[in-house]
Amino acid sequence: MTLIAPTARQTLFGILAAIGGAAVFSINDVAIKSLSGRYPLHEVILARSTISLIFLVGFMAATGNGLRQIRTGRPRAHLARVGFVMLSNITYFLGLAALPLADAVAIGFVAPLVVTLMSVVVLGETVGPRRWAAVAVGMAGVVVMMRPGQGALQPAAVLVFISAFTYAATHMMTRRMRETESAATMNFYVQLGFIAVSTTMGLMVGDGHLAGSPDASLAFLLRGWLWPPLADLPWFLASGLAVAIGGLMISQAYRMCNAAVVAPFEYAGMPLAILWGVAFFGQWPDTMAWIGIALICGAGLYTLWRETVVRRRA
Repeated sequence: MTLIAPTARQTLFGILAAIGGAAVFSINDVAIKSLSGRYPLHEVILARSTISLIFLVGFMAATGNGLRQIRTGRPRAHLARVGFVMLSNITYFLGLAALPLADAVAIGFVAPLVVTLMSVVVLGETVGPRRWAAVAVGMAGVVVMMRPGQGALQPAAVLVFISAFTYAATHMMTRRMRETESAATMNFYVQLGFIAVSTTMGLMVGDGHLAGSPDASLAFLLRGWLWPPLADLPWFLASGLAVAIGGLMISQAYRMCNAAVVAPFEYAGMPLAILWGVAFFGQWPDTMAWIGIALICGAGLYTLWRETVVRRRA
């Protein structure tokens, strides 16, 4: 498949969309982390996706071709993309329930480096030796944050690492589908998939008969359904709107620009993750976390700097 090179204008809009999407998604992380101690994952996902779907339907009705955008000739591609998004979200949220916010976000930020790797293998984009070195440094940062020297790898960290790979695979699908599918269309089917899976999960374990695990991730997965008080509704609303708006922005970024160009700009969410972690949860990164954050974000930002230098020379 031949991909058309983006114009300078498209690249600028794509970069701005990636930065904005990362900032909006950081709000979703705070909301999910806040809800993970009281509610089951399937309930949070169902509420979030319902709110998101309502927003997307309204957005499509008010723009472009309206609801005709949901028509597609690529149902299998959508199914594969929805599967990647689901696996990425579920593993990330389970890890987020057990890890400090900044740690989870930092490990998840290996995804832009994986995008760089996959952009070569899957899309045939060109990546030089310096970018490969950045990928290696970023992976080293993930290993540091998994703390293998403490006797065993943290299961929650492994879950977030898996999420990073499936997140990268999601954007490979986005790039492949960009010629025929809009960002709104792709996110519409993602939310439909989440509603179907979370409803099924709720029917299976929503009565709480498997609840009671001391592990934070398993407790989040298997906890029984709980009707939320009014005080928690803003968190559900924030999550639903954040995933809808952030999803549109990130999908559009990867539709408009080369994956390896867009990916490093998602690191805009890292300082926000540290800020939210301190402000909402009193979680300040420890020394090992700072080392890992420095390696992962440093690798991503170096990739960004190299891209800027190469473009100036071109």
